[in-house]
Amino acid sequence: MIIKSAVFTVSNTKISKLPAPDMPEYAFIGRSNVGKSSLINMITGVKGLAKTSQKPGKTQLINHFLINESWYIVDLPGYGYAKSSKSNRLEWAKFIRHYLDKRENLQCVFVLIDSRLEPQKIDIEFCCSLGERGIPFILVFTKADKQNRSKSAQAMEQFKKALLAYFEEVPQMILTSAENGTGKDEVLTLVDDINQRFEAPKLAKPEEQQ
Repeated sequence: MIIKSAVFTVSNTKISKLPAPDMPEYAFIGRSNVGKSSLINMITGVKGLAKTSQKPGKTQLINHFLINESWYIVDLPGYGYAKSSKSNRLEWAKFIRHYLDKRENLQCVFVLIDSRLEPQKIDIEFCCSLGERGIPFILVFTKADKQNRSKSAQAMEQFKKALLAYFEEVPQMILTSAENGTGKDEVLTLVDDINQRFEAPKLAKPEEQQ
């Protein structure tokens, strides 16, 4: 797939104000400071499309980006930033969970994992929550350029073993780097394949929603 256009469309915390669910949608989420915005910019080829920040936990909204006028990338708030207030963390978790459970056109969640770290409990718990609710997800390991490939492969294998304690099989795993473009083709090929099979959900008529 070739990215011809990528534009920001809307940013909010209200599910009711999201774009109409008539195009396939892919959510990106991970622990704060995992490199999510940088990865989105790399995949789309648009520098600065998703705002990066040195301050973990800054993204607090659901951000939609329209790609090729035919599908969406959704930048979700990072989870697990301890310096956020407890009330804020609970509120973020509530609307993220609501989005993941209710968004009819959500095709897949890309869960970002730092390839330099041993399996983190919060990442495992989040993957398990997706599995329990039947939400398809892909594991995307970031920052591959920060270490040699063998160390990244070792970290991915460790994460796989950790997940196998809860899953019969582990979802697809993709190694990426926002710096050198590693993994871009794999992500876009996966999205393109899913897009080919997408059927827009049938929306309830106004009188049926009352």
